[in-house]
Amino acid sequence: MKKSVRLYISGTVQGVFFRGFIKENAERNNVKGFIRNLEDGRVEVFLEGNPDEVRKMIEVCKKGPRHSQIRKVEEKQERFQGLKSFKILHI
Repeated sequence: MKKSVRLYISGTVQGVFFRGFIKENAERNNVKGFIRNLEDGRVEVFLEGNPDEVRKMIEVCKKGPRHSQIRKVEEKQERFQGLKSFKILHI
């Protein structure tokens, strides 16, 4: 059974290598999806894969890289989409 989740992360998450950090960890944990900066200063992360690996990635997102400061993480269950890779999207 695969799991999909969408996160909205608030805090100091833009300009601190957050997207690259999450992409590296997602690839290491075999999690697919995407990450992108939002215009309101938050970061959106879509994760899917095996439940244990997705849970591990949620914890990585809650910590972030060294210079980030996570204030709030909103989590929303999503329908599995069968994505093939993890990408950094640009708006």
